[in-house]
Amino acid sequence: MRRLLVLAVLLGGLQLLEPLGSEAAGSSALLPFGFLVLGAYTVGELASAFGLPKIVGYLVAGAVFGPEALAVVPRAGVEELDLVSQLAVALIAFLAGAELRWDDVRRDGIKILKLVMAEVGLTFAALSTAMFLLAPYVPVLSDLPRLETAAFALLFGSVAAVHSPAVTMALLSETGARGPVARTTLGVVLVSDVVVVVLFSATLALARSLVAPAAGVPALSVGALLWEMGGALLVGGFLGAGVALYLRFVGRDLMLFAVLAVFFGLEITRALHVEMLLTLLVAGFVTENVGQHGDDLREAMERSAAPLFVVFFALSGAKIDLAAAWALLPFVIPLALVRAGAIRAGVHLASRWAGVSDLERRHVWMGLVSQAGVAIGLAAVVAEAYPEKGVPMASLILALIAVNETIGPILFRRALAAAGEVAILEEPSEVPVGG
Repeated sequence: MRRLLVLAVLLGGLQLLEPLGSEAAGSSALLPFGFLVLGAYTVGELASAFGLPKIVGYLVAGAVFGPEALAVVPRAGVEELDLVSQLAVALIAFLAGAELRWDDVRRDGIKILKLVMAEVGLTFAALSTAMFLLAPYVPVLSDLPRLETAAFALLFGSVAAVHSPAVTMALLSETGARGPVARTTLGVVLVSDVVVVVLFSATLALARSLVAPAAGVPALSVGALLWEMGGALLVGGFLGAGVALYLRFVGRDLMLFAVLAVFFGLEITRALHVEMLLTLLVAGFVTENVGQHGDDLREAMERSAAPLFVVFFALSGAKIDLAAAWALLPFVIPLALVRAGAIRAGVHLASRWAGVSDLERRHVWMGLVSQAGVAIGLAAVVAEAYPEKGVPMASLILALIAVNETIGPILFRRALAAAGEVAILEEPSEVPVGG
């Protein structure tokens, strides 16, 4: 009741201050954004009181207060704040890379690769097949020749196979989990993102050979793809080495420096046209494992992780088109079930081949259901390449993301609890700073 009262007071205060905000100089989105963050935090605490992950509350708050529902935050405001969301994703990617230890990579690397190849391969095949079979009933695909239908089905499968590092990191930060299920899930999510980006790029190139893209869309060359991925490794390595040098010889104002370093990394990836997530992941990994004070920076970033998760997921929720998602539910629910089933089957099939423990076999798949930023970005690429068919296809993908982004965190938290990792690590002495 107290949290609901706080939310009502915040909403009433915004209505009183909104005329002042509209007359003030500066960004018209600043006041609604402040309410969105505070409101999302309050709803997140309310969700936690009911045993749900806080990020589900952040998503719900963003959807309710966003432009598709109460419109407390207008669509123009959400678009204006897109840079904040991108910075949050970049910082989360850096932190995710910093969570990886070289000893863990050397010990579990082959296992993670085997899990990724089996799980992503099966999920991609299952979703592409399901979309091809559903195509006669999907308005945007029902009138296409079978070859073009197959091309769009493959594009859909490559995007829908993506996982969410942001959701994984948010749940690990919230629960403090560091056990085998948490560690393996994080490894699979990070590696699979790289694999799926390559898979999507190859699938898009194939689709363009079968279905001509819109006029003015540049061709995707093999050299550009190689630079996007290989250049990310190179740029990320240099960025991580630079951060490590700062930590060794300066080591002050770490929270401010972390934000500046990540912002610099975000801008340099745009300038050099390299893959942003991979660049920041590599930078975080190099900082943690090469430098002598990587733990200090990681702890400083963890202290700022909670507000970042509020920002990212509240803005993600505000971008959900509720009307479109509701209209597409008859198609989305079967596809979501196929995706979850394929993920589970992929992990189970790879368990013996990869040497996965029984605990990981039973619970890791639940941490792979979530989707967020990367999938949204790939859907936007499809819409840009094929405005006529790609835009409705992107709407279907976004509706699927909305379902998985809501259900996925609940499943992952249950998996961590069932594995005993939340109960063990919620002791006060074990909770990381800012967790």
